[in-house]
Amino acid sequence: MVGLLLGSLVGGAISDRYGKRPVLLVCVCVHAVCGIVPAVLPQPILFLFIRCLTGVCCCCINICSFSLAVEWTPPAARLWPPAFLPFCFSLGTMAGAPLAWLSPTWRQLHLSLALPQLICLPLYIAIPESPRWLLLKRRRDVLERYQSNSPADKQCLDLLLDSTWSDLQKASEDPPEGHALSDIIYLRHPTVLLRLFIMSYLSAVTALTYFGICMNIGSFGVGVYSAQFFSGLSEAPCLLVPLVNLGRRPISMLALFLSGSACFLSLLLSRYNYEPVLVMSLALLGKLCILAANFISVLYSIELFPTVVRQRCVSLVNLCFRIGCLVNSLVPPTPNGAISLAAMVAYSSGPIIGCWLCLLLPETSGISLPDTVEDCDRQPKPRLPNIGAVWRTR
Repeated sequence: MVGLLLGSLVGGAISDRYGKRPVLLVCVCVHAVCGIVPAVLPQPILFLFIRCLTGVCCCCINICSFSLAVEWTPPAARLWPPAFLPFCFSLGTMAGAPLAWLSPTWRQLHLSLALPQLICLPLYIAIPESPRWLLLKRRRDVLERYQSNSPADKQCLDLLLDSTWSDLQKASEDPPEGHALSDIIYLRHPTVLLRLFIMSYLSAVTALTYFGICMNIGSFGVGVYSAQFFSGLSEAPCLLVPLVNLGRRPISMLALFLSGSACFLSLLLSRYNYEPVLVMSLALLGKLCILAANFISVLYSIELFPTVVRQRCVSLVNLCFRIGCLVNSLVPPTPNGAISLAAMVAYSSGPIIGCWLCLLLPETSGISLPDTVEDCDRQPKPRLPNIGAVWRTR
């Protein structure tokens, strides 16, 4: 968890400066090596250091891969990459249960997890750089090389870099005299600050609820291997979320509300000694909903913040997510091994509060990514219910 926190601190800034592709390539190589080292040199201090370094690489991989997948996807299909990547994550979670059951030692488990990463390393070379980052950095030679690969690539790039980029393109060709504005100026803008606060809160409560259920999966009275497998299986239906054409904000609100309600019902039934399978099913339903809210919030964060500070803001939001993970790892279990009352209240109330905060965010489904703060201000304004008008009509 400390490694994930450190990755959140540096991942966005490094990828903004050097590009997402080189950061991703370096991190996947280091991540694969870190999987082999504990199996070869099982020393406690070295193991802790390697796990911390693994967390740093894992966080940078998540930041870069989600951003690249979204930026290379047309606006109409932009919800599919954040849905497909967590689906693959759930497949890995399910595969972890039989691998752990079949591995008699930790060394064999580490080898079985690390070898597929080493085999897949050559595949990552084909990953392209972000076209918007290349345009911002005036790397037109790379963009032209991508366009010359095939007519389909040229058509895709023309669709991604549409006419809404004309102002940014002109600015990248003719930079103004003097020093460029600091990123701090953009981060102080009220619109960016409000969105940053809401998304940071949503990330923190998402981490509390998601990892709270994951780390206590053995507290529901069900076998730990079966619980781990069904924990991963419960996340698979997230792949169907893009089929629900409701927009970013309604889906986020629905997922957060259902997650909080399911966790509250799980807490309520556990207090009355109901069947462990029913209690665990409700908790896993809450985990499924909070995962849906999580991957939508990842996409939402990319669409809410301007390109000039997008990676910086996404990194800060991810930092709050990792702080929630750290806080969750410090929550002690009850003497009987069950989840404490205070923890379950936090898991259920946090998402419900976040549901109402989503009312302050605009709908970003189907529109181009904002490149400047002015583009953020031109996004559709959220329409809050006019309580006074409703009261007067009564």
